[in-house]
Amino acid sequence: MELHLVDATYELFRAHYSPRPPVRAPDGRDVGAVTGLLYTLLALLRDEGATHVGCATDHVIRSFRNRLYAGYKTEAGVPRELLDQFPLAERAMAALGVVVWPETEFEADDALATAASLWGDRPDVGRIWICTPDKDLAQCVRGDRVVLRDRRRDRTFDAAGVREKWGVSPESIPDYLALVGDAADGFPGLAGWGARSAAAVLARFGHLEAIPAAVGDWHVDVRSAAALNSVLRAGWDEALLYRRLATLRTDVPLPQADPEELRWRGARRGQFLALCDDLGARGLAERPHLWQD
Repeated sequence: MELHLVDATYELFRAHYSPRPPVRAPDGRDVGAVTGLLYTLLALLRDEGATHVGCATDHVIRSFRNRLYAGYKTEAGVPRELLDQFPLAERAMAALGVVVWPETEFEADDALATAASLWGDRPDVGRIWICTPDKDLAQCVRGDRVVLRDRRRDRTFDAAGVREKWGVSPESIPDYLALVGDAADGFPGLAGWGARSAAAVLARFGHLEAIPAAVGDWHVDVRSAAALNSVLRAGWDEALLYRRLATLRTDVPLPQADPEELRWRGARRGQFLALCDDLGARGLAERPHLWQD
């Protein structure tokens, strides 16, 4: 079996901000994000032949990371009409018959990372596709067995692809983000450290702790190495905190003990048709190619 682990939060945001006409339910609610999510999941199931699917959402935007760092991302700035669709999206995915992990204490990325870690070595699991372009999840990539799949751009990143794209190995992604920052997650990285310098240093040393304290021992071709080293030493505690924020957890409690429990057995007819009526999206009712009943 192959597993498709879907970042449903990303798909909701992508659908909400896509340049298409607004989609509204009969009662006037904005349901464009939910309908967009359903269409992309149905395409995954029908056109890409996914058989075992797990979808994770940020049921609430905040997580344990907000307690670690006050500047970490929150729901601030997220449109109310998008936030209101998260519970509806979880209901919609359940009606479609796919496994849903709505996260509250953790983030959606943590649930996906946990599933990839739990089942990455299973002999009955062929390949695990983590369906998102989010570079945070590149840290989960393992050879060509656990890969990052950007479905919108039709690109797949195995370990070699991660190194080509970001200049570092998957296991160095949290260290890389600690240095360069992650605007989407709300932490700044260290001043002066950019993608090129961070990649060059980490490609040689792998992790922050392995970077020599004496810049003369670096032997890396980067500009202003002495200044970068000074910033790193002065901001060491901040760098470790940012790396902790960027490191995905792999201990999220998932209800499924076996990857076979992710098998898609079809849409739940009664629930799905009722949902389509609620959304005013009768076209969706004809899209599932497999029904549970």
